[in-house]
Formats: sequence, structure tokens, C-alpha cells
Amino acid sequence: MNHLLKLQDLSPEEITRILDLADQLKYEKKHGIEHPYLKGKSVGLIFQKSSTRTRVSFETGVHQLGGQPLFLSSADLQIGRGEPVQDTARVLSRYLDGIMIRTYEQKEVEDLAEYGSIPIINGLTDYCHPCQVLADLMTIREKFGKLEGLKMVYIGDGNNMANSLIVGGLKMGMDVAVATPADHKPDPAVLEFAAAYPDHFTWTESPEEAVKDADVVFTDTWASMGMEAEKEARLKLFQGYQVNDELLAHAKNPVMVQHCLPAYRGQEITEKVFEDHADEIFEEAENRLHAQKAVMVLLMKDPQ
Repeated sequence: MNHLLKLQDLSPEEITRILDLADQLKYEKKHGIEHPYLKGKSVGLIFQKSSTRTRVSFETGVHQLGGQPLFLSSADLQIGRGEPVQDTARVLSRYLDGIMIRTYEQKEVEDLAEYGSIPIINGLTDYCHPCQVLADLMTIREKFGKLEGLKMVYIGDGNNMANSLIVGGLKMGMDVAVATPADHKPDPAVLEFAAAYPDHFTWTESPEEAVKDADVVFTDTWASMGMEAEKEARLKLFQGYQVNDELLAHAKNPVMVQHCLPAYRGQEITEKVFEDHADEIFEEAENRLHAQKAVMVLLMKDPQ
């Protein structure tokens, strides 16, 4: 593993290695055991999309690993004024030991990896959200003690979260069902990937059909960052895709509920369901820190 660009690039063994190390780092953090694997290293954190969890978890994670985090907004970089990505990649590779980027186009992340000479981590693009889904898989495994054989369901917009959950779940031996409106399916490349798992993947327009016998149910905001102009139309379109008690009655009892946050109570999830499952949702949020630290250690730690 040289980069974390998208989960399609990782083998199940590599994902398992990340999750195992994340468990170890979480244990060490809880017990006051220092782990300065990135001592003396600097990690650039490029944000062309703002974030609460991504910024705080990465900055804190680099610090806890003994490294120096550098927050770089698009306003701080020439890339925000039109400098080619390949030039930025080649310059930053001479200063830094790794880069995390949270941006819009997947191609920008791929270009950083192609032209740079240091590890690149995808903190989010419109196509995928691999760091979040690694934390999700970690959280599910903590609860159930396994991933293989569990049924994961996603309800809502076929966005970057849906794309990465499909790939991550199927690679780890889970059954995955996704319910979205017909015009808001997951990315065609992801559906092509899922076609190789015909016995383990289902897409449907019916949330009730998807959630039947689910072990864990995911949802996400109906209007992601950059879609504010579509918000009112989306609120109407996705009305039947709310995660509520009536929908969860079709799932296993008890069922696990996950949300990558921020959550808009009363839209994609009810206040009651969110609060009933708040402990596991905020455990999921915490695990962003531990999973991302594991990724950084595996990519940037000096070989022994």
C-alpha cells in the first residue's frame, strides 16, 4: 500500500491490517501508551472542502503520532489560484512526508499520487470517502466481532459514502444492500465493481426491501456539501428514504445505526433514532481518529 486513494485499490488483507492497527492504536491511546511513529515527519492537510471531523481528527492524529500537521486551505496554496496539480505535487513532495487532501474531484487526488513522490491520503472526494468507511468497518467489527456474513444497508443518496460502503463491505465479505431513488444510484464504476458479487449485493428503490434483516443501517445527508442549491428539491425527492422506527422494524432487533455526520435530524434520520443510537454513532466518529492514524503509520512510518 503506497497511498489511500480509494478502497478499490486495497485488498481485504490490507484493510484488515489497517483495522487491526487501528484497534491497537485506540487501545494505546486509551491507556496512555505513546506511539510516536511519525516523529520528525510533517504531514500536509489540504482542504478545498471544509470539515469538522476530518480536520480535527487528522491534525490531532498527526500530533499524537509525534509528527507536525500543516493545515493548508485552498486560499493558502497556489493550487487555489490555478497552479497545476502536478506542480503542487512535485513541490510539496520535497517538503513533506505525506499529504491528506479533501477536495471535489477524484482526479485531483489521483494526480497528486501520480506526480508526487510521497504518500497521498484521500480525505474525501465527490467520488468516495475511504477514511470514513475504514472507521465504519472498525466500528462494526468492534460491536459484532466480525464483518464477514453481516448485512450492511445504506439508505439515501447514492453519493461518495454509498460508493465507499459498497466497496468496503463487499471486500470484507459482507452482504450489502443499497436503497436510493432511481436517478440517484451509486457511481457506475462502483456498480460495475459490485456486479462481481451478485450473491452479496442488492440495489433497490425500496428502503423496506433493502433493510430487511439488516445488521447495520447507514444513512447520510440528502444534500451534500456543494449541493445547497438543490436542497429543497432533494428534501421532496428523498422523503421516503428517512431512517425511522417504522423502517428499522424490518431490520434485525437490535440493529446498529451509523451516520458519518453531520446529521440533519428530521430529514434523513429522526431525532429519536439518532439519539437511540448516539453512542454507536459517536463511537464511529471517534474511530475516524484511530483508523486514520493507522493509515498514516502504515504509509509513513520509517521501515525497521
